[in-house]
Amino acid sequence: MWAIHADAGRKIIAGAFPLLQPQNLLKPKKNKHDGLDGALARLGSLEVRLANGKKEIRKAQRLRFKVFFRKGGAIPDAKAAITRRDADRFDKFCDHLIVIDHAARTRFGKIKPKVVGAYRLLRDDVAQKKSGFYSAGEYDIAPLLARHGGTRFLELGRSCVLEQYRSKRTIELLWRGILAYVRHHRIDAMIGCASLEGANPLAHAAALSFLAHHARADEDWRVSARREMHVPMEILAKEAVDPRKAMSALPPLIKGYLRCGAKFGDGAVVDRKFNTTDVFVVLRVAEIDARYLDHFGPAEARDAA
Repeated sequence: MWAIHADAGRKIIAGAFPLLQPQNLLKPKKNKHDGLDGALARLGSLEVRLANGKKEIRKAQRLRFKVFFRKGGAIPDAKAAITRRDADRFDKFCDHLIVIDHAARTRFGKIKPKVVGAYRLLRDDVAQKKSGFYSAGEYDIAPLLARHGGTRFLELGRSCVLEQYRSKRTIELLWRGILAYVRHHRIDAMIGCASLEGANPLAHAAALSFLAHHARADEDWRVSARREMHVPMEILAKEAVDPRKAMSALPPLIKGYLRCGAKFGDGAVVDRKFNTTDVFVVLRVAEIDARYLDHFGPAEARDAA
């Protein structure tokens, strides 16, 4: 018969069944989102929360591809065209806020939860350790960060909602999720690029001029487009802009930012890959209208059936 030394036997068992070892049985499960796991808010069948793992991040990327490339006229590179996902190097270290419809149905009528909205969130403490902010590719944000050292910044980006879900309920859920994240991480200011569809700034003359004349950030908080990309926003004189018409022509996302108290940077940027005209948004948490802070208050107090 074979004889096995007691120590050797224990090593064999430990190697074969690592999860049964005492140190693993007692080890607490790591909280991936630092206390923000689970639903941040619900409205009917819709739920907003942070994506868990690569599988859900890929679902957000597929949604982005559908909204940006199939519907929005963006031009995919070879990899995106093959994978049918909008992905870049920032996705690996960002948090991804997603809206899930738990009552969505497949084409065969079977209920299958589906990601219908998404936002990408990048905190400055993470950006500093990784590749910086995405918006730095279009705007010179270094002076802003230097002027406000110690301020906790959060970059918002890659926002998208499936066409049939572009309603007040979905936008409201996204904002509840964002503000829950802002409170949890003690964010002081939100920044990022917002887009107008189409790469022709002249088609957005009224909207861009309105933002430049009526919603420009104070100099201390103002960010300018990179010199080689800078497109003047003051296309029309202030007196030639009808504020009501210009406001109505803005995308829902930018309208939402304005209502919350956001201000805008100097210069637009044409993003030909995504077929958009981008503007820079600065939203200081201390200046968010109290009505919106109350309306999108703590998720546990605002859930609806």
